Amino acid sequence: MQDKIYCANPVAQFEPYADEISAAIQQVLHHGPYVLGPEVAAFEKEFAAYHGVEHCIGVGSGTDALTLTLKALGIGSGDDVITVSHTALATASAIIQTGATPVLVDIEEDFYTIDPRKIEAAITDKTKAIIPVHLYGQPCDMDAILSIAKQYNLKVIEDCAQAHGSLYKGRIVGTMGDAGCFSFYPTKNLGAIGDGGGVITNNQMVDKNIRELRQYGWNAERVAENHISTVSRLDELQAAILRIKLKYLDESNQKRQEIAQFYRENFNLAEVKHPKMREDCAHMYHLYVVRSSEREILQKELEAKDIITSIHYTHPVHMHTAYLNKIRISPDGLAVTDKIIKEILTLPLYPGLNIDKIQL
Repeated sequence: MQDKIYCANPVAQFEPYADEISAAIQQVLHHGPYVLGPEVAAFEKEFAAYHGVEHCIGVGSGTDALTLTLKALGIGSGDDVITVSHTALATASAIIQTGATPVLVDIEEDFYTIDPRKIEAAITDKTKAIIPVHLYGQPCDMDAILSIAKQYNLKVIEDCAQAHGSLYKGRIVGTMGDAGCFSFYPTKNLGAIGDGGGVITNNQMVDKNIRELRQYGWNAERVAENHISTVSRLDELQAAILRIKLKYLDESNQKRQEIAQFYRENFNLAEVKHPKMREDCAHMYHLYVVRSSEREILQKELEAKDIITSIHYTHPVHMHTAYLNKIRISPDGLAVTDKIIKEILTLPLYPGLNIDKIQL
């Protein structure tokens, strides 16, 4: 009997770099400082350079990255922010934390990302921003989204939590809107060994505001002149770890793409629909999500072979009862979202996965 193969394996994403990471951790432990020191500053510089942007700000989580970016752009109580229901709950939670209202629109059935054709019906005089979610590593249709945003004078905040390194027509995600927000949760394509997040932007004012918002509203003199805020900082240990793993991000993304290709070539059941790739884009496969009208049967068959699958996500935002009085649904409804959540199934995929052990 083979060992069980799980959807994600953070340890397998650590082990190839264990010696480098351990050395980096020891350096932080022995030299300090432990909060907002040289490792965070260096990671911010390197992550910005990777994306070809001017600024990166390290924060406590991907959710905080979204929340602080919204606040930095002046979005809050009484405002609407358009996004999707088919996403990690963090996207909507971040909007609600600012006092704004998530307005949920449907997705494109082929790509699982926001359908630009559905956005305009959701726009009102309260709408201030769009958050496109590059879900599973699939880039959104950014040209169409940016065109709408320009027409209606809306901010665009890219949720890149699952799309480190993904490309849209040669442009890396996170660089096309007003800001790009990232999670460094351990299972992500670029994952820490704990929580962490980051924001990239070319907007100097957004950079300044988030740097203040991540520490109580303090400016460089530790005086809160413009903001009242909480604390949300990327710590030195996580930054040191991320600096090591960032060097290998493209390499590990290539491994993800190879595993995805293996699934496409070897998992050919008639009832299984493989994910499609948007034209002129590079999908980085944070998750490999198939669809089947016989999902429960398929899931049990794979489990019998020690292949443990998952569902991302069993409950879209509009099905969480605690959120119902905090959101609005677009007049066009969520028919595609409601359809696909009954069929989606996530197969194991992570660098370090030995595809020779997968008996499909």
